[in-house]
Amino acid sequence: MWTYYPKLLARAVPRYTSYPTAAEFHDGIGEADQRAGLEAVGPDEPISIYVHIPYCREICWYCGCNTGAANRAQRLATYLQRLSEEIDLVAGYLDGRGRVVRIAFGGGSPNAIAPDQFRVLVQRLKSTFPMAIAPLLSVEIDPRGFDAEFAAAMAGAGITRASLGVQTFDPQVQAVIGRIQPFETIENAVKLLREAGVTSLNFDLMYGLPLQGDAELTESLKLSQDLGADRLAVFGYAHVPHLIPRQRRIDAASLPGSPERFRQAALAHEWLTGQGWTPVGFDHFARSQDPLAAAARERRVRRNFQGFTDDTCDTLIGLGASAISRYAGSLVQNERNSGRYGMKIGTGRLAAIRGIATPPAERLRGRLIEELLCQGSADIEELPDRLPVRYHLREFEYARLIRWSGWRLNLLPEGLPYARSVAAELDSWRASSTAQFSNAV
Repeated sequence: MWTYYPKLLARAVPRYTSYPTAAEFHDGIGEADQRAGLEAVGPDEPISIYVHIPYCREICWYCGCNTGAANRAQRLATYLQRLSEEIDLVAGYLDGRGRVVRIAFGGGSPNAIAPDQFRVLVQRLKSTFPMAIAPLLSVEIDPRGFDAEFAAAMAGAGITRASLGVQTFDPQVQAVIGRIQPFETIENAVKLLREAGVTSLNFDLMYGLPLQGDAELTESLKLSQDLGADRLAVFGYAHVPHLIPRQRRIDAASLPGSPERFRQAALAHEWLTGQGWTPVGFDHFARSQDPLAAAARERRVRRNFQGFTDDTCDTLIGLGASAISRYAGSLVQNERNSGRYGMKIGTGRLAAIRGIATPPAERLRGRLIEELLCQGSADIEELPDRLPVRYHLREFEYARLIRWSGWRLNLLPEGLPYARSVAAELDSWRASSTAQFSNAV
């Protein structure tokens, strides 16, 4: 069991799905940077595409995603039309360069759109972008409202990976986070997905939810395993109602405290590894036969906006409102508001409105942070501030959470829940000699 050091978890740190993180994005980056990024893609460079559907049939109170209610058919149709136009614009700047090896559909809930609309969208992508011979397609699914017709559309599109938003199986906890989905709903979704040809199925689970104790979390882990999930992402709930107004419907007094959250993270890790699951990074787990587990064994795990992944592409093109693209020299984000996004695309312009440049020094830090979080080790000898970094990490070293081998920083097994706090000291935007150490769970 991990040891809880409150001082080392004293302030929040990013999840580092990118470096620099979205908190550093600014409006000095825009369409010109997006064009430059697309035009720099190599002739046969493997690229990933992420497609954002910012709509859900029901809005959950805990959710921090950029999404709105899918309560008007015309709103969805208009958005999808603009998305189709953005596909044409982006493909035009690529001008046949690159080869799409992966397409991921996220949200929101991609199954908030109609099955026929999904079929058209997939075909549009495949016919417009230069494709690899057999691109890998994945989709995020809300079990509520998922049916045989959408499953058939997925099968026809060749979807082989899916992620179910489960969060918790406990009815009482579901009620207080605004996500009521009986066990039978999730069970039926799993059945349909398997029949549709999904071979790698992820469940998103959460700890630190209101009214959630150890027993409720353990039961959710057990039921996920019983239902045959291939991967689990076990996230800590972040209660920030000042940033996400819908979270005001959640009673903060019913939330577990920091020591309880830490214990729940440790419980999930201990229970799953005890059942033979392969740990991936600090909050993902995979069955031994799943490609993500193989990537972990072979030290090929990467970190991107979808979390820990076996996707090795350096270029990721985001399509849709709020989608983020990663290019060789920049991170670029589209307009978040779907209406304003549509207006930009409708005038024949790319939708980028903010982001950040990533010169070689930033790319180096990003690579080291990614290596530390994904592989548990990073050689920081090339960092110009390596001496201050080592000094700032002395308390983690004293607690035997990290170990140095020359300039190689190694995360010890006890240090796993502190991984993001350790990584934050490589982050030039956050590290300082007076830093209060950070909240990693």
